Amino acid sequence: MGILSRFLPKKKPIEIKNTVPKEKENIKKTFGVYCHSHHKTNGDKTLCPKCTALLATAMLKINRCPYGITKPICERCERPCFGDKQTKEFREIMKSTQRKMFFKHPIMTIKHKLKSMGIDYAKHQQEKKIKDKAKAKEKSVKESK
Repeated sequence: MGILSRFLPKKKPIEIKNTVPKEKENIKKTFGVYCHSHHKTNGDKTLCPKCTALLATAMLKINRCPYGITKPICERCERPCFGDKQTKEFREIMKSTQRKMFFKHPIMTIKHKLKSMGIDYAKHQQEKKIKDKAKAKEKSVKESK
């Protein structure tokens, strides 16, 4: 086996991608679209004081995310970083701008949705694996009696 291993392709190490910069960029664009449509601000980088404060809080919390560089998208995170009020505001902003984001930034929106679907699928598979293990354990207990 030692001689053959020289000729077999080498396994590449798993690459960990830093998702934080992309997530920050997506959130900034979303806040811009939301603020321009709801608070009638103009210009690419101009936000109202309320949106600016919430965006600054979001950026700070993302930097301190317990998941680090492998953080999931905020929409699907099981451990929201904000308090209840800010989490509600943040999710409302993200939800209310979905349609407008699709027209202003279609590729970004599609990628975001695909990530979201991927997370849902992974959670489904994880739950399925846990249920299968529980069933197998129950079956082995019944057979041993």
